[in-house]
Amino acid sequence: MYSIEYTESALDDLKYFRKAERQLILDQIDLQLMYEPTVETTNRKRLRSNELAEWELRIGMFRVFYDVTEDSTEEDQSDNDATEDTAEEGQADDESDEKTGLIQVVKVEAIGQKKGNKLFIRGEEFEL
Repeated sequence: MYSIEYTESALDDLKYFRKAERQLILDQIDLQLMYEPTVETTNRKRLRSNELAEWELRIGMFRVFYDVTEDSTEEDQSDNDATEDTAEEGQADDESDEKTGLIQVVKVEAIGQKKGNKLFIRGEEFEL
């Protein structure tokens, strides 16, 4: 399971939308990005290199731009080796990630709205 974090900029982007739109966006972010944020689907794709983010989630006319990181915690490597030896087969991925010290984070960088073929973030046109 991934932890979802929002940048200050993304939180400011959310304030631009009406309450019902914000709720829809937040619900879909939790639903779509909590478990498999790096699996491409119809509404989720990896972007070409750009300065904003590596991934895009489509929610109707809304666009969520995010990055995914898997960082190791600062645990002693010998602790990890001992934990791996005692781990049982068939455990859920999130349990094994906790045992290996990985922190999986989805970082929402920006939230915008698509109008035709143009992207708007906080009402201003943005080009990727």
